[in-house]
Amino acid sequence: MSDGFRLGVFYTIVRPEEKWILAAAESRGLAVVRIDDGEVTFGLDRPDVTADVVLNRSVSHTRSLYATRCFAHYGIPTVNAPDVVEVAGDKVLASLRLAERGVPTPKTVIALSPEAALKALERVGYPAVLKPAVGSWGRLMAKVRSPEEAEQIIEHKSALGAPIHSVFYVQEFVPKPERDLRVFVVGDRVVAGMVRRSSDWRTNAARGGTTEALPISEELAELSRRAAEAMGGGVLAVDLMESPQGLVVHEVNPTPEFKALTAATGADVAGAIVDYTVGVGRR
Repeated sequence: MSDGFRLGVFYTIVRPEEKWILAAAESRGLAVVRIDDGEVTFGLDRPDVTADVVLNRSVSHTRSLYATRCFAHYGIPTVNAPDVVEVAGDKVLASLRLAERGVPTPKTVIALSPEAALKALERVGYPAVLKPAVGSWGRLMAKVRSPEEAEQIIEHKSALGAPIHSVFYVQEFVPKPERDLRVFVVGDRVVAGMVRRSSDWRTNAARGGTTEALPISEELAELSRRAAEAMGGGVLAVDLMESPQGLVVHEVNPTPEFKALTAATGADVAGAIVDYTVGVGRR
């Protein structure tokens, strides 16, 4: 039975992941406060929601960032914490943090103008990958094979006009097998991992990549924990590639989906998330 503890779930839509989280909370006798990110408001003087801890499941980086800051203002802890959302949700900030902590990553160069972006691509070398600083599911990513192609893509990005497109995040194209690796870390625990395979260079499950369970070696677990700790810890999906020089971390997702991971491994990811979140709320 519930002891009055209230688990807030901040969400955009109820996907399979959110259904599993709600079911895990119910099985633990927890009272759940549902917080729709398109309906809630945040006053400066008082909480507009009452919860002991809030689990962020919004699909929007911007909404996640501002909402977790507001919850922190009210003294309500969140998973993930605002600083983790900010750093891990921005590829530029995440890459800087990983480099600071000595976590191996692909060669990356950041530019703040179209002219500098061309220089960044030359510095990294062709082929290279041009990514938005904020985004997921492999959207708006481009594999750039030549200076001529680069000029066309950069011109298109510049024409979009949004501030985020004025930041050019350039990463080397890693010659890897037709797969990448995802390891799900909750706190200091590696919950599960999966291989994502695709003949396309983007292996995201959301883009049709196939998945299978990944045996977690000691090296993989240790590197994944280091990457998660670099972000500040919490509920994080660490994406890695097998480069010719060894494993490299290319992204850490602060609000990860786990439908494909659950199907591939059978791991109780939702239960691990709920237990960790409750632990944060009870500290």
